Amino acid sequence: MKRSRGSSVRGAWPLLLLPAQAALMVGLGGLVTGPAARHWPLSEEESAARALAEHRSETGTQVTELFSLLASTQVVVGVTLVCVVALLVLPRVPLRTEALFLGTAVAVQSAVFLVVTSFVDRPRPAVPHLDVAPPTSSFPSGHVGASLALYGGLAVIAVLRLRGPGRYALASFLLLLPPAVALSRMYRGMHYPSDVAGGLLNGTATLLIMGFALLYGRRSTPEPDSAEPDSAERPAPASAPQTGGRVVVVRHPHGCPDELADTIGAVLRSHGHRNPRWILTSAERACGTLAEELPAVRPTLVVVCGGDGTLRACADILAGTGIPLAVVPCGTGNLLARNLGLPMDPARALEESLAGDSFGIDVARVRGDGLSPTRFTVMAGAGFDAAMVRDASPRLKSRMGWAAYVLSALRHLNDDGVRLTIRIDGGRPRRRRARMVVIGNVGTLQGGLPLLPTARPDSGRLEVVLFDPRGATGWFTAAGHLASRLLHRRAPAPAGTALGAQAGRSEAGGVLEYFSATRIDVRCAAPQPRELDGDAVRDGFRLTAEIEPGALRVYLPRAPAAPHEGGAPADRAAHLPAAPVPPS
Repeated sequence: MKRSRGSSVRGAWPLLLLPAQAALMVGLGGLVTGPAARHWPLSEEESAARALAEHRSETGTQVTELFSLLASTQVVVGVTLVCVVALLVLPRVPLRTEALFLGTAVAVQSAVFLVVTSFVDRPRPAVPHLDVAPPTSSFPSGHVGASLALYGGLAVIAVLRLRGPGRYALASFLLLLPPAVALSRMYRGMHYPSDVAGGLLNGTATLLIMGFALLYGRRSTPEPDSAEPDSAERPAPASAPQTGGRVVVVRHPHGCPDELADTIGAVLRSHGHRNPRWILTSAERACGTLAEELPAVRPTLVVVCGGDGTLRACADILAGTGIPLAVVPCGTGNLLARNLGLPMDPARALEESLAGDSFGIDVARVRGDGLSPTRFTVMAGAGFDAAMVRDASPRLKSRMGWAAYVLSALRHLNDDGVRLTIRIDGGRPRRRRARMVVIGNVGTLQGGLPLLPTARPDSGRLEVVLFDPRGATGWFTAAGHLASRLLHRRAPAPAGTALGAQAGRSEAGGVLEYFSATRIDVRCAAPQPRELDGDAVRDGFRLTAEIEPGALRVYLPRAPAAPHEGGAPADRAAHLPAAPVPPS
């Protein structure tokens, strides 16, 4: 994908200042615990800590508990993940550089803090502690540094990306939180004044370095990505839809309400389809009566108005029949539509698809214990992602869209991993431990996040990722690694060449491990939540998936003609997107 103007990173050289930052903090820690400890004002810090402890009140204890909680590891990790995801998904144009800035600022501050505490050993104040004292040095304050990196980073983003006078009020509020955390940590007997000063310095230095590396010199308003992603050859297209042919419309009644159905009907009539057969879905029947009516109606086209779950159910029936499908994205995630480069506006997606051509894409046949053989078009998963899907509130999904999954994910951040074995194309079992297993026919999530960067819907292969973050460091490492891909996109390798059938590769310090194959067999040591294309299915021990190349025909918009070097247009084959186009 072409990079937007103004979205380039200034350069990596400011990151060379990070070792100097760590060395400076270690040096200051040596002064605080060494020669300077006997001189004013450090010589009075013990008296100040005792004075605060002697004047504690019930109200002060409750207020400082709140601010201390806002800077705890769990809250900082959770808020950072939510904000990074929100920056990638909620704006019309994903704020990828800002998401990377925030995530890396928090992670880098934590890394510098751990380095400093490994060299500096300062005991905590000799007063009653109102919080559990972690086994790290009192200098510098990790809570204060983390709060400044997070809330200070959000303040920077608010000033840069929001409009109106309210952005300064919001930024001011966010910038007041780290000093409040600093006072709270001293009040609660966890740190000396020099410790919180060190935390503020560590957080400030991190924000300056990461801001200069990632944000300095960027335009204040992002420009949309090119409507045409990096291209990779599509299979040969079939002919355009037969005007006036029999059409069946499968409609999810909540995703596609009556007003939208009228608009869809108007688009069909404009293409000569006067009397489509409408089928409503239900909770019990995700594709309605399509299976029963297909032999009798014998349609030339099936239009699916729903989300990935509705599409999966219809694709399970249509795969191998040669009957083409048109995707009308009306669901929560719409991952198949995004990965195929369709507009997120339902009517526009149908209009452009009907003016395009029919292409064959892969589907995957999946089975497992307690799971009847079926197909999926997007992804199948077990573990963390399936638990997130299963426990997402239907009410929040209807109000917030896919962002409701983020709130559900926070509940499962501390879930244990599971021992498992994975077979690649019938090879030897490989023993692993993972929090999540995802098998993908496509690989890009909302906001353009490439979870499986080599996955393509026409590659004839499935891609697999094992995800096993350990603690807060593991989550930050994985989030930073995935976010960095948004800034450095590359066209995927040709189908089947990214990984051999028996090969695997690890990334992000072993947190992510990838495989590629035509058949995947995963067996878990304990029952795990499982999901297919965003729908939770019965918990179980096993998932086996096998690719069916080109089994589903899908109508997609025509790609524009590419110009010659001299500027004259030249015909070229249509192209499947290598990555999804951001929502229109």
